[in-house]
Amino acid sequence: MAKPAKNTICLWYDKDAAEAARFYAATFPDSQVTAVHKAPGDFPGGKAGDELTVEFTVLGVPCIGLNGGPVFKHSEAFSFQVATDTQEETDRYWDAIVGNGGQESACGWCKDKWGLSWQITPRTLTEALAKGGDEARRAFAAMMTMTKIDVAAIDAARRG
Repeated sequence: MAKPAKNTICLWYDKDAAEAARFYAATFPDSQVTAVHKAPGDFPGGKAGDELTVEFTVLGVPCIGLNGGPVFKHSEAFSFQVATDTQEETDRYWDAIVGNGGQESACGWCKDKWGLSWQITPRTLTEALAKGGDEARRAFAAMMTMTKIDVAAIDAARRG
């Protein structure tokens, strides 16, 4: 048996952590559902025998989904940032999240149907911002006009 991760992200869901985990596992590489645990007794969000926690990974990051009930909601204060290499990869992840009941936001951000925020970020954008100076300003200005990031437009902005 593998040693559990020392640090795991715990994500709160109402009652559908397993559904979310299966979606992430089907959408992103190096992602899988590894365990589902039932509650040994009643709890504020459910009853004994209900699915309580789901262990999974997203892009190699260990997570636990907790079916804690409707008390707490996800916010943009936490997001997964997914680095992409091409427009096709950017489109694939964006379209999977938004097309499965999610919603678009600005500057490469979107939310999945469970309210979890995602940043689908082409590496060309983060590279431009890291360069600083005029190249960063041009790429940043281009990004500020976008919903889903357009790789070709960012590359054009980088060149000036």
